[in-house]
Amino acid sequence: MLGTCRLTLLALLVGEFLASPASGNSAQAPASPKAGPAESASKTLTPSKFLQNLPAGFTLPLRSDQVGWRLLADYGAVFVARGGVTPPPCLIFPDAASLARWRSGLKIGRATMAGKVVELQAPALEALLAARAEALKAHLNITLRARDGAARSYGRTSQLWTWRVQAALAHWVKAGRLSKTDAARLRALAPREQVPEILLLEQQGLFFSADFTKPILNSVAPPGASQHLSMLALDIRQSDNRKVRAILARHGWFQTIPLDLPHFTYLGVPESQLPSLGLKLVEQKGRPFWVPDLKD
Repeated sequence: MLGTCRLTLLALLVGEFLASPASGNSAQAPASPKAGPAESASKTLTPSKFLQNLPAGFTLPLRSDQVGWRLLADYGAVFVARGGVTPPPCLIFPDAASLARWRSGLKIGRATMAGKVVELQAPALEALLAARAEALKAHLNITLRARDGAARSYGRTSQLWTWRVQAALAHWVKAGRLSKTDAARLRALAPREQVPEILLLEQQGLFFSADFTKPILNSVAPPGASQHLSMLALDIRQSDNRKVRAILARHGWFQTIPLDLPHFTYLGVPESQLPSLGLKLVEQKGRPFWVPDLKD
């Protein structure tokens, strides 16, 4: 399975530390990638709890690949999912064919919720339907935010990335913060080449989220990196309701991407067990988010 998605897309070397100013997550690579189930360049140090819980054969980014470590810090919670589901085997799928090969081995469930088709890995869907049943009994509801609020195709994630980048480039040119020449150059790059340059612009305050106030990775993933590709992610309308969030948590669904408020990830264990998977609790806007702890 490893050949399905080796990190050919993330041979991106960025010399600067690319931390997320919004989430407070440090995405800087550890002093050395660690040994354990994940492939590593060093076997001299004890791996962090999170790295120990990655899928067998998972390929870590190179130590110098700051973009790869940033993606692992921002989206990595899904890789330690339990509860009978299959976590993605790699950090990023390089193309639609590699994603299709991996999905062909999954047990997938489909259901209709409020007129929208929900497609997820079967155990995740079962947990979601149980959570919705509990919500309905409490006169609440859980529904998709959009028709593609659960599983997404590789092409759809590429489309969302392109829309977000194009809109932000137009915004910052109009604001006088980015030249038309620089915007045209960025627009012409492949997504894999856009990522490090966008992250560097965001260090200067030129954010690429939908409202231009937070990092792009808090709202949309580069092609091949979205949790929605794993069929273990969900965007819902009722994310502002504390009671709904508590119900989802009781059924293994948690928020794992700070500031992506509608987004939930199926982790398949009780909240009390999340630290044992190497996840740590951070709070943003009064909400708990469970994110990878990459430190020893």
